[in-house]
Amino acid sequence: MEKLDTKSSFVLGFFIFLGLSILGYLISASVIKYKEFDRTVIVKGLSEKEVEADIVLWPIRFSVIDNSLDELNKKVENDTNEILRFLEINGINKDEITINSPAIIDKMANEYSNQEVQVRYLANRTINIYSSNVIKVREITGKLFELSKKGILFKIDDYDSKIEYIYTKLNDIKPSMIEEATNNARSVALKFAEDSKSKLGKIKKASQGQFVITSRDKNTEYIKNVRIVSTVEYYLSD
Repeated sequence: MEKLDTKSSFVLGFFIFLGLSILGYLISASVIKYKEFDRTVIVKGLSEKEVEADIVLWPIRFSVIDNSLDELNKKVENDTNEILRFLEINGINKDEITINSPAIIDKMANEYSNQEVQVRYLANRTINIYSSNVIKVREITGKLFELSKKGILFKIDDYDSKIEYIYTKLNDIKPSMIEEATNNARSVALKFAEDSKSKLGKIKKASQGQFVITSRDKNTEYIKNVRIVSTVEYYLSD
């Protein structure tokens, strides 16, 4: 009876050991397969394109000084009309022009100023050009000095007088640039897979970066550089 119990215990222990061994193998095999399935590579694809701005914002800012407020206003209107005639002669349409009200400063009104004031009034006015004819406006900006000969004082060095070029047709080039960035990312992934003796699988995850538009350089700000980076994660297999 004791021998039978011993034999039964041995058989039971053997099957328990065998079951645990099989279970352990299955678990380890699953882990290995999971790790193999989870092998990935993350790559980035770049697409860049140079385009020309299709909108130009040109603020023409000028100043007038005088000790008489009436004379100051007359000078402001006279200079305004001179600039408008100049723009009309050079092909700028009226609907592309916006005239701001003049900002007038009375230097004697500053109670904290102890300096002697030689000219009491200062007026600044801005005439804004918003045009899609970028080439024409660029040509005209080089001729503006002609009005300086008539005594018009332009402010060209401050931030408010800076010409701004804008590219508004991004949607027209988005699809082709996204495709190019994705293809470039896949090329990098294929090269990595080849070097690592692996095969490139399906896409696990992909994300598209933001489109960034910058000027090519400070001397040619009407030429824009459009840039997009796509990030793609691929599965790898042996």
